[in-house]
Parts: sequence; C-alpha cells; structure tokens
Amino acid sequence: MDRSFVIVQISDLHLDGSGRLLAAIEVLVAAFRERMADFAHVPDRILLITGDLVDDPTPRALDEALAVIASFRQSGLFTDIQAVAGNHDVKRPSQRAGRHDAYDYLHLPRTSKSIYYRQAGLDLVLLDSNRASLATLARGIDQRAYSATVTDSARLSVELAGSLGSAGRGDYAEPAENLVRVLALHHHPLPQATGEGKRFLGAPDEPLMYLAAPATFLEAATSLNVNLVLHGHRHVEGLTRYSIPDPRATRCESGEAFWRTIYVLSCPSSTGQGGDDAGFNIVHFGPTSRPGRTEYRFAITRYSRPRNDGVFRLLDSNLPDGVIRLPAGRDYSRDPAFQSMIEIGSCATLTRDQVAALARRLLTRRAFYADGEPGWSQALHTYLVTSHAWADLDGKFARSGRKDDLEALAAVTGLLRRLIEQATEVLGIDDVRLDQLCAKRLVNRDDLQREWPGMPRAGIDAEAQVRRKLQLLRDLNEQVKVLGPDLGLGGEVPPQTPP
Repeated sequence: MDRSFVIVQISDLHLDGSGRLLAAIEVLVAAFRERMADFAHVPDRILLITGDLVDDPTPRALDEALAVIASFRQSGLFTDIQAVAGNHDVKRPSQRAGRHDAYDYLHLPRTSKSIYYRQAGLDLVLLDSNRASLATLARGIDQRAYSATVTDSARLSVELAGSLGSAGRGDYAEPAENLVRVLALHHHPLPQATGEGKRFLGAPDEPLMYLAAPATFLEAATSLNVNLVLHGHRHVEGLTRYSIPDPRATRCESGEAFWRTIYVLSCPSSTGQGGDDAGFNIVHFGPTSRPGRTEYRFAITRYSRPRNDGVFRLLDSNLPDGVIRLPAGRDYSRDPAFQSMIEIGSCATLTRDQVAALARRLLTRRAFYADGEPGWSQALHTYLVTSHAWADLDGKFARSGRKDDLEALAAVTGLLRRLIEQATEVLGIDDVRLDQLCAKRLVNRDDLQREWPGMPRAGIDAEAQVRRKLQLLRDLNEQVKVLGPDLGLGGEVPPQTPP
C-alpha cells in the first residue's frame, strides 16, 4: 500500500441562496466525475473548499451551502470534505445577533485544525485567516490578522512536533517529520505574481491584499514541515515555489538537500463569481518509480472554465497531459515497520498467512543480515521500530493463533529486545535512555543517527559484538521458521533488501 492521496481544491463559491449558481455547481460536479475517474483507487480523496462558501452568511445562503456540500458528498467521488472560512463567510456586526453562524453552521474551524489521514501519511492543517475586522477584510488581510495566523502556526508547530525530544500526536502512525503536511487557508499569505497587475492610476487594486512579512510566514510554515499551501480569495490561478534553508540540514553538497521547498497554489472562484474565469485544482501525491528507487511527487492539474463557457479545460495544456509534476523535496518512502503498523491497525484479527507475510516484510531488512547494516545506530533504529510493529502483530494474532505460533512470536519479541540492548551497549547508551527509546513508538531515524553517529564506544570488542549479533539473528531465524518462512537471517543479504 503506497502512501497516496488526492486533494481537489475548490474555492470562492459565493453562494447566495437564490439558486443562480446551482447550474455552475452542476458543471463543476460533472467535471469532477470525468477527472476523478483516474483516482478511484486512491484511498484518501479529499474535497477542500478554501473559503467564501457564501457571498453573505444569510440563512438562505447557508442552507444552500449545506445542500451543495451534501451534493458533493452524495457524488461518491470523495472520502472526506473539509473547508475553511473566507471573509464573505463572516457575519457583519449587524447580523451577529442572529442564530446563524457560518463557523458553526458549516462546521468550519475558528482558529486551526489538523486532520490526519493515516493511510496517506497526510496531515492537513486548516488555518482561519479571518482575524481582522470586517472593514479590513474587505480590503484584504492586514498585519494584525497575519500575526495571528503566524501565532496559530507557531502553536501548531509545538502541538504537532514529532521530533525525538517531544511527545508528538498520539494518533500518528509514523514520526511527524515523515508526514506530508498541507496547509490550507483562505487569504493568500504571500505575494502573488498572477493577478497583481490589475492597477488603477498606478495604485494596487486591493491594498494590503497580501501579507506584509512573507518571510515570517515561510518561517512558520517551515517549523510545521509544510510542503504545500493552498488558498483562494483572489479569484485567480497561481503557483509559486519558495525555498529557504532547512534548519535541520546537515550537508549542502547536493544543493537541494540544503533547501526546504514550499509550494503555494491558488484557486480561482470555482463558480466564476462576478464574471471571473472559474477553476479548480487537483493535487495528486504519490510514488513514481525510478531505477533502483521510488520518488514521491506532487502532480498538480489545474482546470479553467473561461467566463460564459460551459466546459472546464486544462489550464496548463502546454505541458504533457497538462500536469505540473513537482518533487516533494525529501524522501517519503515509509519504513517497512511503520507501513506494517498501519496495516496491522486496520485489521480486526490476523491470519497465519498474514503474520508470515508481515514477518517477511519486517525482518528481510539489511540490519538482520551479516554485514548488512553500515552502522550500529541504523541497526538500532531498525530493531526499535520492528519491535513495536511486532508487538502490534502479536497483540492481533494472540486472539486466533495456535500455541506453538504464539510461543514463536513471544520468542521473537525477546530476541528483538536482546538485539536492541546489544546495540545500545555498543553505542554507550545508558539504561534510562534505553527505556525511553523502547517506550517511544515513533523513533525518527535521522534524529537517532545525529545523536549517536554509529561508531562503537571505546573499549568495545567490535568483532566479538558482531559474532554475538549474528548468533542472535540465527536464533531469530529459527523462531520465524515456526511461522512458515525461512528468511536466512544472519546470513547473506538478499538482493534489493530495504534498509
């Protein structure tokens, strides 16, 4: 199961309760049906609405918005629907005594919200950018609203942190640094090249339209490990790449490894409000195979419907298939142990054949073979995450397994613990830190290697430790054979063995 997801971004519907835009919604749904056929196999297909669902939050408009959202859901094209509020979704002061509120009525986040999609490894972060007064929002987001957004980002940065020294989120199935993080808000947080050329007598058409300190926003986005920012508001298309130094980078020889790249994607009004060209975006994140490795990319397809036209067409028709293919910026290949934990968690029980297949995936890794792992810290990471996945496997299989199989599972658990203890002894890790590492399910490989580079501590007989490890691995293989597969653990590394 490769990590993959699709986000369909629409924006600025400006529904007013009159029904005049329902024909445009029907055209939009028809376009979805045609374009989403290629993604029917993707487990997470998310419709994201980046604000201004209504033109004015009257009861009729909000009811119409609910009905439109229900029609999107009933189409069966999406597994989830999420939205953020735009400035038109906010009540004017004269309306605030009424019972209708767009935030509550449409279930929109008032500050920030994080939605985690376990199979895809996606963390979708929704930020509310309606922090300024209504008068200011009519002109655009101001510095006060921007500062509040950055404060939200900073708070989320702490909340969602998943480094070795912090607890992270309990529902994550892998270290937070490994997640694909997409940030969505209504107002555009950075200057836009597209649409900024509209001038009247040399003055910008919308003062304070974009934020006054884009570098600060980039810093906040970087602290969240954001890869992609999605927004609406301007009713124009736009795609920008920003690169800033990665504070966690340990080398710069390869160029790209030194940089943290963030893409910012704008969405036009999807109903063509005010005679503007209508549009929507499809963002597909998934793997692409290359010789000897798998890379993950964003494939962005933008669709546009010119004013008074009834059909959505590819905006980037000059590109092959009309698709913008962008490198994700870092390696998103899941550790086999984290992938196994996700699959085990989705099963009510496990059969013996499933256990054998999971054992093969977990244990046919370089750390379980002779001269397979270049350093002790890399081997320690493999043993740690494998032991946690094995505990999940044992817990699920305990309900239906035979006695001899369960005894073999327990023996493997003990041998994995001995491999962990040996690696920490070689690296000079004390018992307190060992207990902390064993208690932490989501150990980050890079953080572990930074803390312990992998060389044996002084006074260790390295050759004797290698012999001891190989014997433990051979003992491990004998226990696994009880479950079915003979993996040859402790022997020669099989070809194309994962790290």
